[in-house]
Amino acid sequence: MNILNIALPILYILALSFYGISFFKESVKSEKFKKYLLSLTVLIHLLYLVLRTINFSHPPITNVFEILTVISFSLAVAYLFIEIKTKVRSTGFFILIVVVVFQILSSLFIKDLLNVPEVLRSNLLGFHVVSALLGFSAITISAVYGLLYLMLYHEIKTTRFGTIYQRLPNLEILEQMSFTATVFGFVFLTIAIIIGAIWLPKAFENFSYTDPKLIGTTFIWLLYALGLIANKFVHWRGKKIIWLSIIGFIISFFSMTIINMFFSNFHRFY
Repeated sequence: MNILNIALPILYILALSFYGISFFKESVKSEKFKKYLLSLTVLIHLLYLVLRTINFSHPPITNVFEILTVISFSLAVAYLFIEIKTKVRSTGFFILIVVVVFQILSSLFIKDLLNVPEVLRSNLLGFHVVSALLGFSAITISAVYGLLYLMLYHEIKTTRFGTIYQRLPNLEILEQMSFTATVFGFVFLTIAIIIGAIWLPKAFENFSYTDPKLIGTTFIWLLYALGLIANKFVHWRGKKIIWLSIIGFIISFFSMTIINMFFSNFHRFY
């Protein structure tokens, strides 16, 4: 397992390199190889997470650096899904930068903990946290595509056609990719909320529906739900739906950090 811990950042760096070469130099070989390398890396990462869970008898969610490797995995999975769904491969470089940074930090500082609170050994807790992180990762990717959309929009508006204009897909496709990531994130956020609503009240004596993190997550879910409904029935398109993805990410990040660190109660059990 230590070998996998060392191998993962190396594999992600290789994948990032191929995506970078493909983006900046339009390499045909890199274009063909990069998707398969990333897919293989994601499978190895999944094996690593499963082995950690089996060896230490708890899901990899007991400390910050275990969480980071799960976030790296979630980002890679969410991006790969979007790439396969949209058949657009020119944006992976930007997503994989984040994946590489998180995985390097995790591999350098991760700790092997055998003695953890009993609640952390629950598989349901693992599914709850992983679903939430998959949702947050997809929301992050949606915001990245939103920023790329705004950058490309600015280049077109100012008629400054640089590398961004030449290599990124058009505005319509970037909007589609941002929206696809939003839907992916919304689905997994919904799963996390359902699991949490069923299991958390039984697992924690101090559970409360007024927990700030729970209120924040519900607000985020409602925000995205309204956005998806508006897209479907009110025909929200373009910059409106893009700004929704960016604002939703900012609120989600605030919920994941500030609220969780200073205000949440039972969500800070580790």
